Amino acid sequence: MAERTPSSFGTICKKSLFCLFTVAPILFIVSWFFVLRSASHPRVIDQTLLPNAKLFAMIDNLDSQGQHQYKTKLSSSITREEAEVSRRNIVADCNASKLKVFMYDLSPEFHFGLLGWKPEGSSFWPDIGKKIPAYPGGLNLQHSIEYWLTLDLLLSEVVRPSPDRIAMRVRNSSEADIIFVPFFSSLCYNRFAKVKPQEKRSRDKLLQDKLVKYLESQEEWKRSRGVDHVIMAHHPNSMFDARNQLWTAMFILSDFGRYPPNIANVQKDVIAPYKHVIKPFVNDTSTFDSRPTLLYFQGAIYRKDGGLIRQELFYLLKDEKDVHFTFGSVQRDGINKASQGMHSSKFCLNIAGDTPSSNRLFDAIASHCVPVIISDEIELPYEDVLDYSEFCIFVRNSDAVKQNFLINLIRGIGRDEWTRMWKKLQEVEKFFDFRFPSKEDDAVQMIWQSVARKVPSVRLKLHHSRRYSRTPDSSGEKDRSFLVPSNFW
Repeated sequence: MAERTPSSFGTICKKSLFCLFTVAPILFIVSWFFVLRSASHPRVIDQTLLPNAKLFAMIDNLDSQGQHQYKTKLSSSITREEAEVSRRNIVADCNASKLKVFMYDLSPEFHFGLLGWKPEGSSFWPDIGKKIPAYPGGLNLQHSIEYWLTLDLLLSEVVRPSPDRIAMRVRNSSEADIIFVPFFSSLCYNRFAKVKPQEKRSRDKLLQDKLVKYLESQEEWKRSRGVDHVIMAHHPNSMFDARNQLWTAMFILSDFGRYPPNIANVQKDVIAPYKHVIKPFVNDTSTFDSRPTLLYFQGAIYRKDGGLIRQELFYLLKDEKDVHFTFGSVQRDGINKASQGMHSSKFCLNIAGDTPSSNRLFDAIASHCVPVIISDEIELPYEDVLDYSEFCIFVRNSDAVKQNFLINLIRGIGRDEWTRMWKKLQEVEKFFDFRFPSKEDDAVQMIWQSVARKVPSVRLKLHHSRRYSRTPDSSGEKDRSFLVPSNFW
């Protein structure tokens, strides 16, 4: 065996070191290449394994508006036909998860005609791409959900499908989850409830009668007896006569204060927020110490029914130095004054009035003023998915009128707890914001989500009512699934 000389051993060492210093940088560069690649565009699924891998490589994720857009042109290996088929498949998948809504083409006298809009030709609806009829301001706005929901359905026909949008209008009622009745009932009550000198009945009552006759003549109503219909009656006095005839439908309401439980209840119907009328607090950087008023209320003090508690609280709190409790209205710049007052207050009172709810709660949320709710019968929007105790203080009526109970409770809430609730208000305020076009998780989309959560219950009622459709009851009795309860009258 040949012996290794010192010179040969040195040569081997030099070669080994050369290889080591050559390979190490290469491995370092390669490893960083994979690290940067994995971090640059993470994917849950390896799209190269999908049948349309070429196409998916050319399509970006949903943008901030939730609509699909192409980043680059399709490569020449994909034909236009293949791209169109794939695009339609994507749209179909998006549509499959929507709340499908059939909307009656009611005469304009029931909706935008109430705003002074005149149809062109035989059109039922305004061209929202050109001009949208304006809704009246002031307190009219607080019950304007009918306007925003109808606009959203009209828009769903002219924009691309998006995961952010819940409801989609369909033209075939047999494909629909619900049937939407676009009657602007709150606007009709606010504008036309009074009987004019030359009239025997108000225009509001006449339109209610006309609506009932129209609905009862429609095949969609006859098919379900109205169970799958959605009717908006947000103003407590709207649909006052027709509600007794259309009670099987799902109502969208502000509360149940003026409804017997047989006509409206939390199991069947949807509670929607008021539109706030005060200015929202944009770029709110206030702190616990920068809001000088501890507790704020400005509004009608002397009310009837459940609102009598306002008068009792006024006498309990009127002499507290850091409490603002005064009469107020929209007159004499009342909305601006209320905006300033809420923006500078830590807590805002929401007390039952003639009805359990008011827009004052939603004004407080928009002001990031922690609401103090004193209304035992109040029902709140989206409460099945939203925990109001995280940003509101609830006080029983019976406790609130005890001497010093309320003021001691509020004074006992310190800076840290208030700040936590103040931050939460800024997180949830979007859920109560009405706008057009609607955005993800705003009030319009949240209301549609609430309606969608009622659909399984609607289907249960419909399926239950069809059990004996093959063998009609010979006794002449009506289907008990739709009977008016015995204690209705």
